[in-house]
Amino acid sequence: MTATDVVTAYSIALAKGDISAAFSHFSADAKWHQPGNNQFSGTKIGLAAIGQMLGDMMAATQGTLAINPAGAMMKNGNLVSFPIRFSAQNGSKTMEMNGSDLFEVIDGKITQVWLFSENQSDEDTFWG
Repeated sequence: MTATDVVTAYSIALAKGDISAAFSHFSADAKWHQPGNNQFSGTKIGLAAIGQMLGDMMAATQGTLAINPAGAMMKNGNLVSFPIRFSAQNGSKTMEMNGSDLFEVIDGKITQVWLFSENQSDEDTFWG
Protein backbone atom coordinates (compact mmCIF):
# COMPACT_ATOMS: atom_id res chain seq x y z
CA MET A 1 0.00 0.00 0.00
CA THR A 2 1.16 3.50 -0.78
CA ALA A 3 1.07 6.21 1.88
CA THR A 4 -2.08 7.60 0.23
CA ASP A 5 -3.69 4.13 0.28
CA VAL A 6 -3.02 3.84 4.03
CA VAL A 7 -4.58 7.23 4.80
CA THR A 8 -7.54 6.46 2.52
CA ALA A 9 -8.16 3.13 4.28
CA TYR A 10 -7.89 4.86 7.69
CA SER A 11 -10.37 7.59 6.71
CA ILE A 12 -12.90 5.11 5.27
CA ALA A 13 -12.80 3.02 8.44
CA LEU A 14 -13.12 6.13 10.61
CA ALA A 15 -16.10 7.39 8.59
CA LYS A 16 -17.81 4.03 9.15
CA GLY A 17 -17.14 4.28 12.88
CA ASP A 18 -14.88 1.21 12.77
CA ILE A 19 -12.26 2.42 15.24
CA SER A 20 -10.51 -0.95 15.38
CA ALA A 21 -10.01 -0.98 11.61
CA ALA A 22 -9.00 2.69 11.60
CA PHE A 23 -6.38 2.13 14.31
CA SER A 24 -5.00 -0.92 12.49
CA HIS A 25 -3.36 1.60 10.13
CA PHE A 26 -1.35 3.23 12.97
CA SER A 27 1.96 2.18 14.45
CA ALA A 28 1.66 1.26 18.13
CA ASP A 29 3.72 4.30 19.17
CA ALA A 30 2.09 6.80 16.79
CA LYS A 31 2.07 10.49 17.73
CA TRP A 32 -1.00 12.70 17.24
CA HIS A 33 -0.35 16.45 17.38
CA GLN A 34 -3.65 18.17 18.31
CA PRO A 35 -3.39 21.95 17.81
CA GLY A 36 -4.64 24.85 19.84
CA ASN A 37 -5.21 25.73 23.44
CA ASN A 38 -8.12 23.58 24.59
CA GLN A 39 -8.76 20.46 26.63
CA PHE A 40 -7.68 18.18 23.75
CA SER A 41 -4.57 20.10 22.61
CA GLY A 42 -1.11 18.62 22.77
CA THR A 43 0.76 15.57 21.54
CA LYS A 44 -0.80 12.18 22.27
CA ILE A 45 1.58 9.22 22.07
CA GLY A 46 0.36 5.67 21.47
CA LEU A 47 -2.96 4.20 20.46
CA ALA A 48 -4.41 4.26 23.98
CA ALA A 49 -3.86 8.02 24.36
CA ILE A 50 -5.07 8.78 20.83
CA GLY A 51 -8.13 6.58 21.30
CA GLN A 52 -8.95 8.20 24.64
CA MET A 53 -8.79 11.69 23.08
CA LEU A 54 -10.99 10.74 20.11
CA GLY A 55 -13.46 8.95 22.40
CA ASP A 56 -13.63 11.99 24.66
CA MET A 57 -14.24 14.24 21.64
CA MET A 58 -17.10 11.99 20.49
CA ALA A 59 -18.56 11.97 24.01
CA ALA A 60 -18.34 15.77 24.30
CA THR A 61 -20.21 16.14 21.00
CA GLN A 62 -22.73 13.35 21.64
CA GLY A 63 -21.35 11.61 18.55
CA THR A 64 -21.90 14.56 16.21
CA LEU A 65 -18.23 15.10 15.35
CA ALA A 66 -17.96 14.50 11.61
CA ILE A 67 -14.89 14.68 9.39
CA ASN A 68 -15.37 14.74 5.64
CA PRO A 69 -12.96 15.00 2.70
CA ALA A 70 -12.74 18.52 1.27
CA GLY A 71 -10.34 17.89 -1.59
CA ALA A 72 -7.82 15.49 -3.00
CA MET A 73 -5.09 13.98 -0.85
CA MET A 74 -1.62 15.13 -1.79
CA LYS A 75 1.55 13.10 -1.27
CA ASN A 76 5.16 14.15 -0.81
CA GLY A 77 7.36 11.17 0.03
CA ASN A 78 6.12 9.71 3.35
CA LEU A 79 3.76 12.65 3.97
CA VAL A 80 0.10 12.82 2.96
CA SER A 81 -1.90 16.05 3.24
CA PHE A 82 -5.65 15.50 3.54
CA PRO A 83 -7.93 18.56 3.25
CA ILE A 84 -11.03 18.09 5.39
CA ARG A 85 -14.19 19.82 6.56
CA PHE A 86 -15.23 19.04 10.10
CA SER A 87 -18.28 19.84 12.18
CA ALA A 88 -19.72 19.11 15.61
CA GLN A 89 -22.28 20.20 18.17
CA ASN A 90 -21.79 20.51 21.92
CA GLY A 91 -25.00 21.61 23.57
CA SER A 92 -25.85 24.98 22.03
CA LYS A 93 -22.34 25.42 20.55
CA THR A 94 -21.66 24.42 16.95
CA MET A 95 -18.49 24.28 14.92
CA GLU A 96 -17.95 23.84 11.19
CA MET A 97 -14.71 24.65 9.42
CA ASN A 98 -12.02 23.54 7.02
CA GLY A 99 -8.82 21.93 8.11
CA SER A 100 -5.94 19.87 6.90
CA ASP A 101 -4.60 16.68 8.39
CA LEU A 102 -0.98 15.82 7.66
CA PHE A 103 -0.02 12.15 8.02
CA GLU A 104 3.44 10.60 8.11
CA VAL A 105 3.35 7.01 6.86
CA ILE A 106 6.35 4.71 7.31
CA ASP A 107 6.40 1.02 6.38
CA GLY A 108 2.64 1.03 5.72
CA LYS A 109 1.68 2.51 9.10
CA ILE A 110 0.67 6.02 10.18
CA THR A 111 3.40 7.17 12.56
CA GLN A 112 2.42 10.80 13.10
CA VAL A 113 -0.56 13.08 12.50
CA TRP A 114 -0.59 16.88 12.60
CA LEU A 115 -3.93 18.71 12.44
CA PHE A 116 -4.54 22.26 11.20
CA SER A 117 -7.76 24.28 11.54
CA GLU A 118 -8.76 27.35 9.58
CA ASN A 119 -9.86 29.13 12.75
CA GLN A 120 -8.05 27.72 15.76
CA SER A 121 -9.49 30.37 18.09
CA ASP A 122 -13.06 29.31 17.28
CA GLU A 123 -12.14 25.65 17.67
CA ASP A 124 -10.52 26.37 21.07
CA THR A 125 -13.70 28.15 22.19
CA PHE A 126 -15.80 25.21 21.04
CA TRP A 127 -13.75 22.58 22.90
CA GLY A 128 -13.13 24.76 25.97
